[in-house]
Amino acid sequence: PSPNNTDPFRKPVASIVSSPSPDDIDWSRYAYTQYVTNLEYLCNSVMLFETLHRLGSKADRLMMYPATMLPDLASVEGRLLLQAQNEYNVKLKPIEVLSRSKFESTWADSYTKLLAFNQTQYSRVLSLDSDSVVLQHMDELFHLPSSPVAMPRAYWLENQLSSQLLLIQPSVEEFARIKTAIEEVENGEFDMEIVNKLYGKNCLILPHRPYDILTGEFRGKGRHENYLGNSYEVWDPEKIYREAKFLHFSDWPMPKPWLYADEDIKNKTAPTCDKIDDEGDDCRARNLWLGFYSDFKERRKNVCGVMEGNELESRSNDARPRSPHEYIPELV
Repeated sequence: PSPNNTDPFRKPVASIVSSPSPDDIDWSRYAYTQYVTNLEYLCNSVMLFETLHRLGSKADRLMMYPATMLPDLASVEGRLLLQAQNEYNVKLKPIEVLSRSKFESTWADSYTKLLAFNQTQYSRVLSLDSDSVVLQHMDELFHLPSSPVAMPRAYWLENQLSSQLLLIQPSVEEFARIKTAIEEVENGEFDMEIVNKLYGKNCLILPHRPYDILTGEFRGKGRHENYLGNSYEVWDPEKIYREAKFLHFSDWPMPKPWLYADEDIKNKTAPTCDKIDDEGDDCRARNLWLGFYSDFKERRKNVCGVMEGNELESRSNDARPRSPHEYIPELV
């Protein structure tokens, strides 16, 4: 569609500038946030916080988890909560899960993510979806110009912003708006619809490159112009991977990486190698993509003690319906 003066996608993208000197920053004012609704996502969140800890991120780490989970050694949930707290310096905050049970259960609890708007003990929080991998810390985002919300474009969709990564300035007033929006939500509207409705025309836009790339991008053919942001650059999967900071798993019908996937669906979903004249095959994208999944499983086992086939990996391939925001790449 032709842009017009009310089109939020004509607004300038945030310029990511160098952070102030670390010695001048009170990092306790900032936090990466995770929300947990069940055991599967608890493990994902612990993995994400382990990565931030390993990468040397200086901001606080806050986990919002169901008050029904008790941080003790009597259960898997309790052990993981204590592990996050003791090994990765995560602050634990029990909460009541926000859910609209009349809607599709796969995303019915996603409103809980929006409790980040109520964490007013912080000046800014960075909410990250846990079905993702942090490749580099993003501490520099906390020092962007003031805005109630900053988020990247959902570059794979038409005129949508992505809620996979949300930079939020918590406040009583903004959380009140969020609560009202949740109460008035219609079927098929979840966290992404809410933040687009409230902030789509009035937010700071983060560059999706390098702050929000989908695993499905590595399956696509063609020039990848939507992600690259131009028509002249040649797609180089290794270069893109090296510069990326946040990788989100989106490969429908491939299950999320903690769920079992049989070889047939894996082979059908995995990227194919590209022919390079007489030089052979270029399998870089395929190797990277396969590595995303194998590395996630290996880290899950190492961080959470999760072995394939136990209660965290018992759901079948067809347990996950297609999200309306799923990325379906062009494969030709």
